[in-house]
Amino acid sequence: MSAEKTELDGSSSANPLLLQLQQILISCSKSIDGGGDLGQSQTSVAELVNFLDSLSDAAISEPENEDASANVLEILSQTYNFLCSPSLDQEVIDALSFELPKSVSKFAGVSLKCLEIADNIIDRFIQTCSPRDMLSILCEALDSPNKTVKASAYVSPIISGLSKVFLSIPRRHFEQIKVAVPVVVKVVNTISSESDYEDSELETLFDRTVNIAHSIQVVSTKLEAGVNEKLRALLGLYVLQILASVSVSSRCNSSSHLPFAVRLACFLPYCGLSYLGLVIGSDVDKMSGIVIEENEDESMIFSSHVYLGASISVIWAQMCDEVAQVAKEDLSAVKGELQINQTKRWQAIGMLKHIFSSVDLPWEFKRHAVDFLLDITNGNISKKIDDEHDDCSLYMTSLFSALQAITMIIIYASDTVLRKNAFEALKRVLADIPNSQRFDILKALIEKSNSSSMVAILLDCVRGEMHMERTLRTSMGKNEVLGADNKACKNTLFWSTSILELVESVLMPLKGGPPVLPENGSIRP
Repeated sequence: MSAEKTELDGSSSANPLLLQLQQILISCSKSIDGGGDLGQSQTSVAELVNFLDSLSDAAISEPENEDASANVLEILSQTYNFLCSPSLDQEVIDALSFELPKSVSKFAGVSLKCLEIADNIIDRFIQTCSPRDMLSILCEALDSPNKTVKASAYVSPIISGLSKVFLSIPRRHFEQIKVAVPVVVKVVNTISSESDYEDSELETLFDRTVNIAHSIQVVSTKLEAGVNEKLRALLGLYVLQILASVSVSSRCNSSSHLPFAVRLACFLPYCGLSYLGLVIGSDVDKMSGIVIEENEDESMIFSSHVYLGASISVIWAQMCDEVAQVAKEDLSAVKGELQINQTKRWQAIGMLKHIFSSVDLPWEFKRHAVDFLLDITNGNISKKIDDEHDDCSLYMTSLFSALQAITMIIIYASDTVLRKNAFEALKRVLADIPNSQRFDILKALIEKSNSSSMVAILLDCVRGEMHMERTLRTSMGKNEVLGADNKACKNTLFWSTSILELVESVLMPLKGGPPVLPENGSIRP
């Protein structure tokens, strides 16, 4: 114990806070080392935590106070020196490792130097304590950020610590990393959706978050085939969710976070992911099938952000060629495949709904997603339906959700060009749906819409369908149309009593009151 005391004595006389720190650390060592009273050791550790927390709270609440910043820097430095003392008993380090990672991480928001020392302290615990224990400790710390500190600064040293713990895990790599990944994703998702962070703060966070992916990749390359496959699938799910968070946090300037999108795209080939598989969702299903065990709650492994990430990974390539290059993908070939395969096109439209419906995602991504949708529905697209499906019933729900989300763009987008393109996309998707389901989807869109102007637009789409159907009937000839042929009957859906019922539901709402008619300021896509 004398070595630690001597090291602290040198500077404590000039600073009463350092003297107080010295006394608390000595108390911790005495109560823990040598089998002291358990209650006393817990009290000493709690005293140290309270002391550090009071200093971090004061420094963060007064960012302009240079004396406070200097004090916390000295306190952190002396705490680190104490932990590095060769005479310090391992039992003391183990006891402090349960609480100090949280306390020192709170200082990360004070200055870059404090962040550096907080990193060093956590690294010290990782070097000297059980990797399994540190994994649990850091996950617990990550899942309980203090409300008085900025979360982005607080979690940065902890996430950095986790990336190093992954590399030191001796066994059961997949199972242990699988526990940590959802915790990281959860906190990064939460921070990315908030708007009170500077770009520099988010850049530090995302840089460390990408390092987590690098660590998982390094670990997986050393494992045998079966575990390697599972860890690569887990890595793929992680990368997609972090990519979604990066995209959401980019606000109005996606170029600021382009480097992170490029870095994350580098992992896609390693995980066996393709743009086609991502945009139709099959790769997400494949990865989740590998990672999620039977009867396991999949929400514990990944959130809906994974579907947003899968679709947006392709849209990043639409926005920047460099992203497609590092992913080793040909986006034109993917679009060509979707143009000639109607089933895959329906699946892609269902995946794009995650972009269209996201309330946090910048409009820039929605604009490029609409352009992508226009590309895959452009020209002489194939209307051939796979033999295993005689209609699009399997995709009705996702197509309806996508169309609903597109109507929201038409209603709320301030960009006139985007509104017009979204309306064109709406019409093309409707045209891509078989006649037998198109009327039902249009009816549902009208009934579920809360915008009178949107109802008017959709009713105009119905009118257009009626006009085309009448033209078709005229060209077919009266006898052919009135025949009993089932195929011909399918072409009379928009000339039936169902149309009268639909119009009546608008003019005479079931809940009473006046009809839902467009206001003067109706939407003009």
